[in-house]
Amino acid sequence: MLRLPWFEHRTPGTVAEAAKILAGEGPGAMLVAGGTDLLPNMKRKHQTPKVLVSLKGVSSLKGFSNGIFGAGLTLREVVENESTPAALRQAAAQVATPQLRNMATLGGNLCLDTRCTYYNQNYEWRQAIGFCLKKDGQICWVATASKRCVAVSSTDTAPALIALNANVVLSGASGEREIPVESLYKNDGIDYLTRRPDEILTAVKVPAGWQSTYWKLRRRGSFDFPILGVAVALRLDSDSSIQEARIALGAAASRPFLVEKASEYLKGRKLTDEVIAEASALIANRAKPMDNTDMDLYWRKEVADDFAGYALRELRGDDMRMTRLRIARHLV
Repeated sequence: MLRLPWFEHRTPGTVAEAAKILAGEGPGAMLVAGGTDLLPNMKRKHQTPKVLVSLKGVSSLKGFSNGIFGAGLTLREVVENESTPAALRQAAAQVATPQLRNMATLGGNLCLDTRCTYYNQNYEWRQAIGFCLKKDGQICWVATASKRCVAVSSTDTAPALIALNANVVLSGASGEREIPVESLYKNDGIDYLTRRPDEILTAVKVPAGWQSTYWKLRRRGSFDFPILGVAVALRLDSDSSIQEARIALGAAASRPFLVEKASEYLKGRKLTDEVIAEASALIANRAKPMDNTDMDLYWRKEVADDFAGYALRELRGDDMRMTRLRIARHLV
């Protein structure tokens, strides 16, 4: 049985108090909200904080008003909120299991650790191969000549929020700042967030007016992390031509990212079969998966074209319910 290591547990009542603790404790402290990812990682010695700063008692993180989601809202609460945009609701609803969604938070999912076949193992397994570049080792076993860790971003909500042109609010000892969701991430499997050590992700601001959807590829229809996430958000004119488009990919690199060429290509066009095919090809061209998650990487790149097409056809108005059901039950 894997056991948690010893740690101190702090329970601040405000964001300011939590930020002060983080600033005072330095790199030995980590935030914990739902704990659904951090605590298992601590058992496997991926993270070894001396102090855990719990955000459970910070009530200001659990509110919702006018498109502003508190980062402490559970994923279940995000799903059940009638004002949640479709892409964010679909992304949150497909994270893990109902039990974990009852605990996991929106902020926690946005800050989720990157994943890799050679990293997400127990301590003894990793020790047997001499560890890896992400933790305790010197070599990236996925790309042995690489000086950068290529562990993959595994958050579902981030690509959905990037497509929705959302911002996050970060509060720290030195004040508060607001940045686009895509700016929260770096393309680095180790140092993957731009959030400063003393900062807390407190809220997500989601603008209205988008039609959106999120499609997730995983081996099983529940529980699994994404091995591909495609999020699309559109603003349409009265004649159904596309006024603005934003398309984001997840689980295809160390960060979720906006597919700018495909987004630009769609502007001013209608979602004909030909336009959908061309946009899907542009999206798939930006998917460059590495051999460090589930399934064959070449197949995962090919299926990016299909999933982009599913998303665009759904926003066109096609009935994609059977396709979603087939994906949930078996791979397509």
